Amino acid sequence: MVVSLSVAFPLGILSATHRNSPIDGLGTMLALVGICMPNFLIALLLIFAFGVTLRWLPISGYVDPLQEPLAGIRSLALPAITLGMALAAVITRTLRSSLLEVLSEDYVRTARAKGLEERLVMRGHALKNGLIPVVTLLGLQFGTLIGGAVITEYVFALPGVGRLVVDAVFSRDYPLVQGVVLLISLGFISSNLVVDLVYGWLDPRIRYG
Repeated sequence: MVVSLSVAFPLGILSATHRNSPIDGLGTMLALVGICMPNFLIALLLIFAFGVTLRWLPISGYVDPLQEPLAGIRSLALPAITLGMALAAVITRTLRSSLLEVLSEDYVRTARAKGLEERLVMRGHALKNGLIPVVTLLGLQFGTLIGGAVITEYVFALPGVGRLVVDAVFSRDYPLVQGVVLLISLGFISSNLVVDLVYGWLDPRIRYG
């Protein structure tokens, strides 16, 4: 999630503020490539580039970051980038589309007419309203990440929740399957609850009570 947000937010904002420019074209192309490429292909390309060719990062295995921080971060780097790139592509397109719609609203034109700098217009008027669809998407994707990414975990030999439930299905360990399904359900419920609360912060017109 951290990888995807650190890539998607700058790219989406730049694409929206520089519409029909080379920056917008590059951001749109990268987002389209990220959406079209499946996770296992991104994982294999990263393994070939950073694990086999450059030998910077390990290609499989897991080290607990709490026990060995540096080795743990290195073991999780490629899986995190794999999942983050796919999610970043979707967030970039959603954020760009939402910001373009907000930037065409009357109150944004009024703010510009008053002489506000573009960064203040973006930060104070456009960004919060443009984040509402993105927050919805993040809530759904966060629930998916809690459930685990089965293919990514198998490619990198990670002991994740997704791999656990698949092994439980093959071994017919039904209580374990039920427990994992319950955990995933609680993850989706919690993430959607957080999304609803964030709505109230982003849009003052939304009130709960």
